[in-house]
Amino acid sequence: MSERISFHDQISRNKLKSFFLILIVFAVLLALGYVIGLIMGPDYFVIIMIAAIIISLAYILISYYNSDKIALASVSAKPASQTEYRQYHNLVEGLTLASGMPKPRLYVMNNPQINAFASGRDPEHAVICVTTGALEKLDKQELEGVLSHELSHIANYDIRFMTLTAVMVGMIAIISQIFLRSLWFRGGNRDDNKGNAIFMIIGIILAILAPIVVQLVQFAISRKREYSADASAVMFTRSPTGLIKALKKIQNENPSPQQVQESRQKINKSIAPLFISNPFKTSMQELTSTHPPLKKRIEILERM
Repeated sequence: MSERISFHDQISRNKLKSFFLILIVFAVLLALGYVIGLIMGPDYFVIIMIAAIIISLAYILISYYNSDKIALASVSAKPASQTEYRQYHNLVEGLTLASGMPKPRLYVMNNPQINAFASGRDPEHAVICVTTGALEKLDKQELEGVLSHELSHIANYDIRFMTLTAVMVGMIAIISQIFLRSLWFRGGNRDDNKGNAIFMIIGIILAILAPIVVQLVQFAISRKREYSADASAVMFTRSPTGLIKALKKIQNENPSPQQVQESRQKINKSIAPLFISNPFKTSMQELTSTHPPLKKRIEILERM
C-alpha cells in the first residue's frame, strides 16, 4: 500500500519547489546580464535593462490589474445569477465562510467540457468562472471539489506569483532580443570585440537558450501551483473525494474534434494555464505542459 501523504506537507513541498524554480529564472537573468555586461560594457547593459524593465512592467501591470476582466472577456463569460445558479453560489459561500475569505465574483462560460478557472490579483479582486459543462455534469460534492481548488489559487495568491514569474521571463526574452539584434547593428567591430570572442559566443548561445529554458521553468512552476491548489482544496473540504471524482470525470471526457476546435477559437492560449485542466485536451509532453497529468494528480490525491 502506498504511503499516505499529508496535504500540509504537499503544500509546503510544492511551494518550496516553486520558490526554487523562480530562483533558477533569477539566476538565468543574472547570468545573462553578467555576460552581456562583459561583452557590451556596463553602460550598454544598463540601457538594455531599462528598456526591458519599462516594456515588461508596462505590459504586465496592465495585465495584472485587469487580469480578471481580460480572462472573463476572452471566454465571453457571463455573471452567474443567484437565482439560476443557487447551488454554485451556496457552495462558494460555504467554502469562503469556512476559510475566512471574501466571496469572489462568480461567472459562467458556455462550454460543454468540465472546467473552471480563477483570476484576480488578490482575494478582494477575485473571480471564479465555471463552464456550463461543469455545472451540468458534476454532482454537489464534485463541484465543491473543483470550486475549492479554484479558491485555493486565490488564497495562495497564485495570480500574483505567476505575474512575478511572467515579469522575469518577459525581461529575459526582451533582453535576449535586444542583445541579439544589437549585434547586427554593431557588425564586426573588431576593436570592441577583440579578446571577447569566447564571451561573445557564450553570450549568443545564452541569449538564444535563456528564453527557452525560463519558459520551461515557467511551465514547471505552473504545474507545481496546480499540485499545491489540489492539496489546499483538500484542506478546505477536509476530503479529497469530491476533487478526485471531478478530475476522473474530466479525464474520461472525450470531446469531439469540433468541440476541441471551438475551445481553441474561444479560449486564448495565454489564459489556458488558469484552468483546472488543459482546455485544449492536447497530448503535450509534461515538460512543455502547463498542467500536470490528471492521472498523477488523482494518484496523489488518493494518497491523502
